[in-house]
Amino acid sequence: MNESLSEWLALREAADWAARSERLVRRVTEVLSPVGTVRGLDLCTGTGSNIRYLIERLPRHQRWLVVDRDAALLEEVPTRLSTWAQARNCTVRTERHVSHIRSADLDCDVETREMNLTRLGAELFEGRTLVTASALLDLVSESWLQALADHCRAVGAVALFSITYDGRSSCDPVEPEDDMVRELMNRHQRTDKGLGGPAAGPEGSAVAERVFEAAGYQVERAASDWSLGPSEQEFQRQLIEGWAHAASEVAPDQSKMIADWLTRRLAQVESGRSRIVVNHVDMMAWLSR
Repeated sequence: MNESLSEWLALREAADWAARSERLVRRVTEVLSPVGTVRGLDLCTGTGSNIRYLIERLPRHQRWLVVDRDAALLEEVPTRLSTWAQARNCTVRTERHVSHIRSADLDCDVETREMNLTRLGAELFEGRTLVTASALLDLVSESWLQALADHCRAVGAVALFSITYDGRSSCDPVEPEDDMVRELMNRHQRTDKGLGGPAAGPEGSAVAERVFEAAGYQVERAASDWSLGPSEQEFQRQLIEGWAHAASEVAPDQSKMIADWLTRRLAQVESGRSRIVVNHVDMMAWLSR
């Protein structure tokens, strides 16, 4: 199992949930309420954090397909769903790749499927009324986003994309190299992540807005910023180390500067003085009926 990625997803979950726009989720619920059963598709689901957030906030009847290319992460989805559901007094039954979650207020099935999403096929979207993803739009190419908008339009699905990094962050205390490291990290964000070519990076949310509007959608965006304080020490440490690693990959000639910056930043985290804000955007897109 990719334990480092699994650990990272677990570390960031609380910050993701706290940052998300509840207003956009309520708006999605309003738009979907007339359709009866929500038939959702969650792209690059990881361990299923996005659907665990959404399930209890959407209409009662739900049928989800969640897909990812990492089989090890997908294997965690039923276990994490079961723990989440039992804490809410739901009954849970898992058969092969489908988890059935039931309570007085919830009738939900979640199917997991291992898939490489380099290319999006129309069959994946058939019958879907909601398409979602979290922390994804900055990692995919513009052509991938165009295909996503076209497939959503073909089936008339509502779209909800959360926690898209927009290229901005700030650290307190300030270090003189902060802007340089952030710019190098943003450059790394634009490299090919295996999803259709060079990634849109910090422009991902803006590109998605443009292609969905061109496909006939109305689009609304909302800020979903991480605000990390001393209590998120391990999360901050891994975040800063990730930034340094990405910056070093695109600028190996700056490795000394980056290493010095990293040492000072980690010392601030360890001493409980570090605060970090990372700016993200949530986006909803829907068709006028």
